[in-house]
Amino acid sequence: MPREVISTPEAPEYPTYGQAVKAGNTIYVAGTIGVDVATGELAGNTIQEQTRQSLRNCQAILRAGGARLADAVMVHTLLLRPEDADGVNEVFDEFFPDVRPPRCVSKLGVDRPGILVSIAMVAVTD
Repeated sequence: MPREVISTPEAPEYPTYGQAVKAGNTIYVAGTIGVDVATGELAGNTIQEQTRQSLRNCQAILRAGGARLADAVMVHTLLLRPEDADGVNEVFDEFFPDVRPPRCVSKLGVDRPGILVSIAMVAVTD
């Protein structure tokens, strides 16, 4: 099956791995943090601000691959602090008001100053 690297300047780029890969009609989005590409800085200091930006970044990557957030079939949320789960859920309700994709939540294993959340997802296009 051919693979296509998905990349967009509308989401943060990482020096050690790509933003996403599309294999067939499935898009695999790498762990995406809440960096605002316009400023190059984290979107804020709260879990809600960083989660919103991380989801916007995932949205931009999916759009570059021909998908939408509504096409997500699995979301993996990595949190620095497990007690932030309620704040993440609040933001997910904004971005996924109708159909909520399956999710799993893990503890963020990489300690990078200021980063509270990283979101990876899998989406399927038509």
